[in-house]
Amino acid sequence: MRSDPEIVPVLLAGRLPPGRDYAADVIILSHRRTEATIAAIRSASAQGGCDHHVIVLDQGSPPEMRAMLIVAVTPLGNVALFGVDRNLGVPGGRNLASGLGRGRAIVALDNDAVFAAPDVVARAAARLAILPDLGAIGFRILAADGVALDRSSWGYPKALLEAAARRFTATTFVGCGHALSRACFEALGGYDATLFFAWEEYEFARRAIGVGWQIEHHGDLAVIHAVAAEARVGWQDGRWRYFVRNRLVIAHDWHGIAGMLPRAVVYLARGMIAGRMRVTLGAMAEARRMAVGRKRRHAGPADRGYILAHETMPRLRRLKSASVSADASARAMAAPTAGLPAPSGPS
Repeated sequence: MRSDPEIVPVLLAGRLPPGRDYAADVIILSHRRTEATIAAIRSASAQGGCDHHVIVLDQGSPPEMRAMLIVAVTPLGNVALFGVDRNLGVPGGRNLASGLGRGRAIVALDNDAVFAAPDVVARAAARLAILPDLGAIGFRILAADGVALDRSSWGYPKALLEAAARRFTATTFVGCGHALSRACFEALGGYDATLFFAWEEYEFARRAIGVGWQIEHHGDLAVIHAVAAEARVGWQDGRWRYFVRNRLVIAHDWHGIAGMLPRAVVYLARGMIAGRMRVTLGAMAEARRMAVGRKRRHAGPADRGYILAHETMPRLRRLKSASVSADASARAMAAPTAGLPAPSGPS
């Protein structure tokens, strides 16, 4: 699952992480987005309440952008800036960055986000430390105003939106801001680097659940997401390709062809409506090629029950609620056919 072992990151600026165990690493991947990345680094460095180190991995940004990062990192005492010469993708980059530290918690922050409070890292690390079965904590992702929920980053069933500010058990977490137990990360061998982009958190969470780890959303821990346009993968540019390909691959991992087919039908319909048929068909073909030779996974009764309770049932509640609302609206709009009052007014 880890990144290519032949890729060796170079320390560009800052201080190496301590050679001992400590509370937390904060990892930030950099690929362009220089000003937003600098804001993320400063926010992570300023976190208080625990012994933590910030590890920034720049993945092939132009020299002038790296120079700006070096200037920003140099005066910070708890940050290390590493560089590699190409973009390893989100899961591959996280694997490499996480392996450079020894924090008992691994806190990931997108490079267009900042922490919403000065002690988010400390509180997340403390919770992971006292809950040995807790493998991952998803943070609440706020919009740029720091108040409203960033709904574009909501990764859970819509029925759970009302619980966004609270805690609940989940089957995934949102990559923009989250914390992992290093014990869980090491036990699973990290993220699946072959996915490159999209669904990597869900794939990790499914494997974690399969071996007994708990996944939770903690709405009192939050980051503010600026949603930077620079270097963002757009739906027309490749986001849809990764979205379809990777979800089909994960479905095959757990359910084989029977798991891929229903989703393939849905994605074909969505691709046709959006005018992305060629991209959709290409993503499906790529998913089929990737699925060959991948390790098949088998859900036991415990993790099937976990998925049913915390993913399937909330989605069904949402569908039921939508159906009831639609029926009520239809009844309210239906024209009455009997018992009309007598017309009034002059005859």
